Amino acid sequence: MYAIIETGGKQLKVEAGDTIFVEKLDVEEGTEYTFEKVLLVGDNGVKVGHPYVEGAKVTATVEKQGKEKKITVFKYKPKKHYHKKQGHRQPYTKLTIKEINA
Repeated sequence: MYAIIETGGKQLKVEAGDTIFVEKLDVEEGTEYTFEKVLLVGDNGVKVGHPYVEGAKVTATVEKQGKEKKITVFKYKPKKHYHKKQGHRQPYTKLTIKEINA
């Protein structure tokens, strides 16, 4: 069984047992999180929501909160003596999908 969920402005296809990285969620490590915004549930038949499938939930366990590797943002304008160097680390939440209820 699989489902397509919406979180952080993105859509992800998940199955039970999958490990996913999503935009930072405001939850503690070790707790359970439930996704209510389920767009599609598929097994033998497919249930498509309009926009969401009613009564469908995806339950996940929060493994850890973290930050990705640093990227360098460098702005430069030629002949104007302007350059600016900046770093950025995007926060994420690592989840393990436990079950899909349709």
